[in-house]
Amino acid sequence: MRSPIRGLTSSDGEEGSDRTPLLQSTPRVEAAPACCSARYNLAVLAFFGFFVLYALRVNLSVALVDMVDSNTTLADNRTSKECAEHSAPIKVLHNQTGKRYQWDAETQGWILGSFFYGYIITQIPGGYIASKVGGKLLLGFGILGTAVFTLFTPIAADFGVGALIVLRALEGLGEGVTFPAMHAMWSSWAPPLERSKLLSISYAGAQLGTVISLPLSGIICFYMNWTYVFYLFGIIGIIWFILWIFLVSETPETHKTISRHEKEYILSSLKNQLSSQKSVPWMPMLKSLPLWAIVVAHFSYNWTFYTLLTLLPTYMKEILRFNVQENGLLSALPYFGCWLCMILSGQAADNLRAKWNFSTICVRRVFSLIGMIGPAVFLVAAGFIGCDYSLAVAFLTISTTLGGFCSSGFSINHLDIAPSYAGILLGITNTFATIPGMVGPVIAKSLTPDNTIREWQIVFYIAAAINVFGAIFFTLFAKGEVQNWALDDRHGHRS
Repeated sequence: MRSPIRGLTSSDGEEGSDRTPLLQSTPRVEAAPACCSARYNLAVLAFFGFFVLYALRVNLSVALVDMVDSNTTLADNRTSKECAEHSAPIKVLHNQTGKRYQWDAETQGWILGSFFYGYIITQIPGGYIASKVGGKLLLGFGILGTAVFTLFTPIAADFGVGALIVLRALEGLGEGVTFPAMHAMWSSWAPPLERSKLLSISYAGAQLGTVISLPLSGIICFYMNWTYVFYLFGIIGIIWFILWIFLVSETPETHKTISRHEKEYILSSLKNQLSSQKSVPWMPMLKSLPLWAIVVAHFSYNWTFYTLLTLLPTYMKEILRFNVQENGLLSALPYFGCWLCMILSGQAADNLRAKWNFSTICVRRVFSLIGMIGPAVFLVAAGFIGCDYSLAVAFLTISTTLGGFCSSGFSINHLDIAPSYAGILLGITNTFATIPGMVGPVIAKSLTPDNTIREWQIVFYIAAAINVFGAIFFTLFAKGEVQNWALDDRHGHRS
């Protein structure tokens, strides 16, 4: 099996081979056991960190329903004539002690979108700082800052919508550094043949955070009031920060309890992949086509992801008359599927590389194609289901689940092509990938003035087309090996 697979990728690297998985030029050290290892302990703690991160991010979307005066919402809503027979009676909330605000739909949109305006600013600076001082403190304080700001959300809401928008933007600033910082840490911790497993475990916490926080926030709002949503998740974030600071080390060399075998295994596996140059090779980096392949894929994937996250629930509510807010389990189901897929695909990707000798670039391409074209197909299908909301939930779940394959595709390709600068690369790609969260809902709103199924089909077509384009572009131009500019000072010749 090995030769035909290698044949598929014989021209993938700058020197014509995929060195990342095999590392023939260095003595192979037997892999250290995974159980109770320092690197997997780091993955688990990172998992809970991103769990908290996404719980802090999405809790407002649930709590906002209770923060807004229902009379304001009813007066502002556009009514659709589609699927009118599915209209359900409005449920009376169990607890109505939380303060209510007169915010119309446009104001609510500004509140929800303000997070991204802070989030996009700190992506590249976060990656750069992490490459210089390390990712541990940057990630820790990024989540701590977000948690503290979350605790002040009820106070900011009382001060007015402007204060709340500023607070959410500050939360975005804190969260913006987290993914680049984590990528920078994994550049020192993740052996090449375990990257898919370790990164999929750590980042899967984001999906599970969504799965848990959506229904839990709804329960808190129902039985208590919306303020406790922010208090609970804020306190959890502070507790996680304390554990992170005391249990995590920046690198294997500085870890106090790591075994000698594991340390040698990690360091030897990364020996020929990390750069010794002190300056960041900005120009060769920005001219690198493999980097732009990741940028296009990341942007395209997030366009569909945010369409599914923000627009399909709106479609189900406005067109199908099925309010996902009323059933937290169904609204969380797609993210549970994605979480499960991320964990399993990470295991599968590394097994294909280590045991079946698939090249790194072959695995990245195949997993990206599945994780991008699959969601596009089911997103288009969602526009043709008529008034069947059960099928809509099924398509939403399948689409989001298949997107989990990308966690072992383009999402970690930064570590394949430039492990020393993985944090900076992720900052660059995530900056572009944040744009869909800012402009996608605006474009969708302009395309659906009458809230008809045909108008929404156009929204789904656009998102699907962007996703397919990104998948094809990545397949054509992605690489699976460390690039020359990421290895030495001369940006073109190996040292």
